Amino acid sequence: MPAQGSGETLRITGIGSGGAHAVRSTPAFWSLALLLLGLLSTAAMAHLDWRQQQQRAESLQHSLANAAQSRMQDSLKGGAMVLRSMQTVFLSSAKMDQHEFAQYQQNLRPQELARGYVLTGYARRQPDPAHPAQVAYRYQFVAPLEGNQVLLGFDITRQPENLRALQVARDRDLPTASAPFPLLQFKGQPASALGITLRLPVYSPGAMPVTVTERRARELGALAVSMRLGPMITQALQGRVLDYMHVHIRDLDAPAGQDLVFASAPPVADIPQQVRHLDFGGRRWEMRLWPRTGIVEWGQLRAILGGGTTISILLALLLWSQMTTRRRAVDLGRRMSVRFGESEARFRTLNELLPALVLLTNGDGSRITYANQTARQLLGTVVGAPLCSLFADSLACERAMAMAASGSGWRSQEAMLAPAAGAAFWINASLAQVEVEGLPHLLMVATDTSAQRAMTERLHYQATHDELTGLRNRREFERLLREALAGYGCTAPVAPFALLYFDLDQFKLINDLSGHAAGDQLLVQLVRAMRAELGHTEFLARLGGDEFGVLAFGVDLARAEALAERIRRCIEGHIFHWQERTYTVSASIGLVMVEGEGSTLKDLLAWADSACYQAKENGRNRVCTYREDAASTQRIGEMEWANRLRGALEHGQLLLDYQQLVALDPTAGDAVHVELLLRMRDHTGRVVMPGAFLSAGERYGLMPAVDRWVIHTALANFQQIHPCGAQLHSCSINLSGASLEDDGLADFILDTISTFGVPAQRLCFEITETVAVRDLQRVARVIERLRAAGCRIALDDFGAGMSSFGYLKNLPVDAIKIDGSFVRDLEREPVSRIIIDAVTRIGHERRLQVVAEWVDEQGVLEVLRELGVDYAQGFLLHRPERVLFQREKAGVRVD
Repeated sequence: MPAQGSGETLRITGIGSGGAHAVRSTPAFWSLALLLLGLLSTAAMAHLDWRQQQQRAESLQHSLANAAQSRMQDSLKGGAMVLRSMQTVFLSSAKMDQHEFAQYQQNLRPQELARGYVLTGYARRQPDPAHPAQVAYRYQFVAPLEGNQVLLGFDITRQPENLRALQVARDRDLPTASAPFPLLQFKGQPASALGITLRLPVYSPGAMPVTVTERRARELGALAVSMRLGPMITQALQGRVLDYMHVHIRDLDAPAGQDLVFASAPPVADIPQQVRHLDFGGRRWEMRLWPRTGIVEWGQLRAILGGGTTISILLALLLWSQMTTRRRAVDLGRRMSVRFGESEARFRTLNELLPALVLLTNGDGSRITYANQTARQLLGTVVGAPLCSLFADSLACERAMAMAASGSGWRSQEAMLAPAAGAAFWINASLAQVEVEGLPHLLMVATDTSAQRAMTERLHYQATHDELTGLRNRREFERLLREALAGYGCTAPVAPFALLYFDLDQFKLINDLSGHAAGDQLLVQLVRAMRAELGHTEFLARLGGDEFGVLAFGVDLARAEALAERIRRCIEGHIFHWQERTYTVSASIGLVMVEGEGSTLKDLLAWADSACYQAKENGRNRVCTYREDAASTQRIGEMEWANRLRGALEHGQLLLDYQQLVALDPTAGDAVHVELLLRMRDHTGRVVMPGAFLSAGERYGLMPAVDRWVIHTALANFQQIHPCGAQLHSCSINLSGASLEDDGLADFILDTISTFGVPAQRLCFEITETVAVRDLQRVARVIERLRAAGCRIALDDFGAGMSSFGYLKNLPVDAIKIDGSFVRDLEREPVSRIIIDAVTRIGHERRLQVVAEWVDEQGVLEVLRELGVDYAQGFLLHRPERVLFQREKAGVRVD
């Protein structure tokens, strides 16, 4: 009987030795040739990739060095910002204790601003008891206090270099940095405790001192921010910088041997280095960077070599595998048979590797027989203990075992475990009945969900609270208001409550002058002050940038108005110091009393907004209670249109039409002149004329944004306004009164003209007479800047005012447009003819073009031509059409 496998051997050798040699050698020959060709191709591709990576590596080193310099500068500036913020707090009030000092630090979140942050301290300047002729700077407040108590009472003057840095900071009012030194609270620890201190003086409350003498006279002490160099630098440079580059930093101003700031490795002389310098706080740091051994990305190169080699080998083996398929199939079946024959020991080994908690108990759960590694780490030694002894709620455990024993199972349930060996934690667990060696057991598999639950609670807090102030946000405030309104639908009586809505007057001015960091700090201080005025039944929320709301439950009108007045006085009395400026703010507060059902959330918010706006119209810094009357109804209607207009701006629903101006002189040529007219498409697709929404836009301050949208859109698509394209001779755009009061309007127009390359001579800006005379000097300045750039100016609705001719000589305009009320009645009112004739003569005398609007009748046109009017505009001559770039692609649609 032949040996195992001999049948295959006999089939191969039975055709003769020569035939066997041919059968065996041919696949081997071609497999080897294919392998060689594949390896050569792989080597060529790898060489090309190596050269490309070398070029990318050089560019990467340069950019990483620049990034490292910028990140280090940002870390130091972050520490300086913490000092400036706290200096502002001391300028506001000299009253400070350890708790309040720590609270301000918590609000500032210095760990996010300054990498490697350790603490913020305040050292008070006072006579030295041991040497009365000298002064001492002893730390009075430290935050965080835990771990830093050793600094309390420490005298800065014991360190001469720090004292000199402090004095320089005091005289210049600029942050100064110390040389690297071992931080006192980490004494005895390794070099990773090396740090620096940034210092800034603290002056007595009041305006920021300007001269050196005044600064020395008003000095109260000094602020310090300590930063550990190791964490600061590794956090700043973590990622690609430290992954790809070695970094060596030293202090050029420090004595030799004490100048090392940070070193990931000692410098290597024969490797090109990137050198950068940092100048901050009176110190100069030199930063040297050079590539690590692995700067080139070997992963891709290895992938090419490995992948190409693997593919070559697989293709070569494919030929050979055809002859050995049967034998390999038998071997594979044998290996799979071994794998599927796992024992209980293998089951336990696999369970040891699971990251989940696995427990096995006897049939009734009275004794735990097995706990995997994760279970032992979380629960301690539990084998032999009852399963229910681990549960915080033993009844929940008993219900789970009953469900598992019944066969229905207990799956994916939340429960709390309270092991004797550790703290309680939440799990998501499943419990089922299984058989082990023919006996019933209970198997529990669970995962620790404590971190997930904590994250969920944190996310819920972030979703319902304002990050800056810690107050409830608009969503949470509206939820509370809905719950309060829902109470009126119940049978039980509900006490009345009050809704206060207010925003800060002139808050934008602080942001514009001192930046958003100043605005944020002001909001934090105001919230702290307002909270002191509220009781436990009164809830304060931040609804927007500088908008706040208060819900006060169980109050009548008198108590609600008293609360609103307290809040108003609190805000008015707060003095805010920021750097060299001092600010005071006020608030306009709208009050709505809710005393029964019938009101919706939307109604209450609209009424409160209306009352707030009425407070602003009445002079700001006051409380206004909402009352239903005709004026309030009109304001709410305007608010609705203002919201629609705001939505149209945000969602691109504003439209532009053009109407042509026709020359009345036949010799004037065929130049095309148009005026752009604003339209709005509502949510139903209907086009709304400007008369419905412009007054609301003016009342609620939206016109500057609308005008800027029109200017930007028109200039960006100038050659697609009219079918004549680039041959359009002039385009007129209307400017509102609010836009003319914007100091940045002229800059915006000139920048937009430059951006899109539209010739300024082709633009004409129309200003109504009533707007022009409201602030003649301001309007004249805007006009002069635009005309100096080449733009033309037209005075619109001329004749509507009381003193039109008197103002005409003071305004540098290029054209006047006669008010349509005179043109419309030209044939029926002799006075209108006299006025138009006079306007035309005076306009021509001043070399101005004269345009007549509202020309709807042929007879009116002939009279205008007879009187010498230059241009006419109206439905008789041209009905408005949609600009080309807003017409629909499929079929031209003009509303």
